[in-house]
Amino acid sequence: MTKDNIIIIGGYGHVGKIICTELSEMFPGKVFAAGRSLERATEFSRQSNGKIKPLQLNIHEPLDPSILEQAKMVIMCLDQDNTTLVRACLQHGVHYMDITANADFLSQVEQCHQEARAYQATALLSVGLAPGLTNLLALQATQLMDQTDELNISLMLGLGDQHGQAAIEWTVDQIHADLEVIEQGRPVTRKSFTDGIVADFGAGVGRHRAYRFPFSDQQTLPRTLKVPTVSTRLCFDSRLTTRLLAGLRTIGVSGLLRQKTVRDAVVRSFGKIHLGGNAVAVKVDARGTLNGKETKVECRLRGHHQSDLTAKATVFAALALYRSELPYGVFHMEQVFSWNRMQAWMGQQVAVDIQVNGQQV
Repeated sequence: MTKDNIIIIGGYGHVGKIICTELSEMFPGKVFAAGRSLERATEFSRQSNGKIKPLQLNIHEPLDPSILEQAKMVIMCLDQDNTTLVRACLQHGVHYMDITANADFLSQVEQCHQEARAYQATALLSVGLAPGLTNLLALQATQLMDQTDELNISLMLGLGDQHGQAAIEWTVDQIHADLEVIEQGRPVTRKSFTDGIVADFGAGVGRHRAYRFPFSDQQTLPRTLKVPTVSTRLCFDSRLTTRLLAGLRTIGVSGLLRQKTVRDAVVRSFGKIHLGGNAVAVKVDARGTLNGKETKVECRLRGHHQSDLTAKATVFAALALYRSELPYGVFHMEQVFSWNRMQAWMGQQVAVDIQVNGQQV
């Protein structure tokens, strides 16, 4: 029996559609858009002229083992709260990839490392934009120094861009959250959308004040890159919106988002109101030493359309996973790829500049 199918769970969602479409051009008839709605999956399949196949699958119900018998890889575009499905994939020798930014869930998957190796499967995590491209840019920064003492990652998103429903819901839910970060090698609790710093995203974007946000890269990078202090912050291209959210957090009003009616109204507003453009920017500020001297590395990335960049990075990783180029076990992007390889893949979709102590490299 040939195991060559690719199952994208959440494949008819906003990002999932782009991933399915890209992969179906390379593997027509082998890509399955999976989700609870067979109707939506079938309609998407029809739009692709059959290159993409429909599959009904509910991640909250036991997975039919027969689905995995001919699968080589599963790409997850939905958030989960346990590793049942992940372990089912690994135990069937099916490679697994996840684009979630949920740090707690990723830490659960990390515990499956030995299990993945035993079944000769690979689970690849921190795939996409943040985490994903941010992880690889952070890796690049550390490789330009002998020792890295601190990483500050800032992400700017365009409010005028099209964002998937799940992404909007997750972002709104995190505005009033507490998060754990690693400072000087120790876990510390901080509040989301506080402690702003000014990040210079470079030409065409400029300087924005970004605030702490619970992206998972700031929890995994201290382990994978051995950096004692890591933080990730978020801002929007609309400085007014960013300041407003930070102000609501400061006076405690953001706690109202815990009420379903308020939360749902804000989610709808984010989906309908377009106050900005579609630009995306990442800035990594790294501090450490090189040749015994204090050194600062700045890595900037600029592009457009968050979903497109997420999907492009995901397809890059998926191809390596599908071709079984990666070792067995559970890994984050920065443990198995280099920034240079990703940058070559992204091509003209992103503009990148890297400086060491203000000098271009």
